[in-house]
Amino acid sequence: MLEGYTTIGAECQLFTGAVIGSIPQDLKYAGEKSELIIGDRNRFREYVTVNPGTKGGGGKTAIGSDCLLMAYAHVAHDCLVGNRVVIANSAALAGHIAVEDGAIIGGLVGIHQFVRVGTLAIIGGCSRVIQDIPPYSTCVGYPAKVFGLNSEGLRRAGVSTQTKDQLRRAFRTLFHAGLSMSHAVDTVAKDANHCPEVEHLLGFIRESKRGVCRI
Repeated sequence: MLEGYTTIGAECQLFTGAVIGSIPQDLKYAGEKSELIIGDRNRFREYVTVNPGTKGGGGKTAIGSDCLLMAYAHVAHDCLVGNRVVIANSAALAGHIAVEDGAIIGGLVGIHQFVRVGTLAIIGGCSRVIQDIPPYSTCVGYPAKVFGLNSEGLRRAGVSTQTKDQLRRAFRTLFHAGLSMSHAVDTVAKDANHCPEVEHLLGFIRESKRGVCRI
């Protein structure tokens, strides 16, 4: 069922009980007009719920294209979800969350407000996420912690061996060397070799307001 000021792209599929665009579950919501914008070829499985934005969050929730939201998944107000994102069964995104392209969020995962999930990251099932999930990482736990590089996700995305090697070196310095995060970022930046993926990883960490999950 589509409700509210919802714009939805081509070839999207809504399964039994999915409710897309109903008013935000936010006590501060006062009936203001807010939007939900959805791209193409998304699949909303049984009983998925997605809410539009609020005035305090910019008035917009957005989901990109080619995403799969499995049964009972929830995307709250003011979330920004990229392309090719998978949100598994009963996972819940609180308000103001940003999920970058290609991320996979496991079943029964709960993500705190204002958290960011990086490109091609994967979060294991039943995790509690209270800090930003670094791009290209595998994270799991209660609370979630970094366990290493998402090698399989990178392989599926066609990332080159050279790039994976550079990311692996960066992860060793950032998450295993025992350095402060600021020192680790500076150390990796000196050896980034203009690798766009490593530079994206470093930029993501520098911009973090909630802190980044670590070991």
